[in-house]
Amino acid sequence: MKKHIYDESNGLSYTLHGDYYLPDLAVNEGEPTYGKYGMLRKQFLKEHRPARYQYLLMTGELTAHLNRVDQEAREQVETLVKQIEEKQGVTEQLKMQDLMKWVGLINNIKACAEKIVLKESVYM
Repeated sequence: MKKHIYDESNGLSYTLHGDYYLPDLAVNEGEPTYGKYGMLRKQFLKEHRPARYQYLLMTGELTAHLNRVDQEAREQVETLVKQIEEKQGVTEQLKMQDLMKWVGLINNIKACAEKIVLKESVYM
């Protein structure tokens, strides 16, 4: 039996290990460059969607997927924060008048926006 074979139908090479041919697979993940939401998505996939995680990992698409999720989530949070600020009337004028109230409102708005984005984009 040959030590190495190549299957043209699926494009994989195989190496003989004992009585079995096992595919020559290599994970070509470089250093991850994703941010907070990418890391949260990765953890979610590992724990709750292991088949999807393994597929993305084995096809080499994991880092690109996590970067895409991270970028989209950051943009969504930023957009939601602006929309909620306008709706609640949180302005620079309020910041000048009562800084502590403004800080409290902004922190609350950011927390709410992030919770929405996590639920709809990261943890699905």
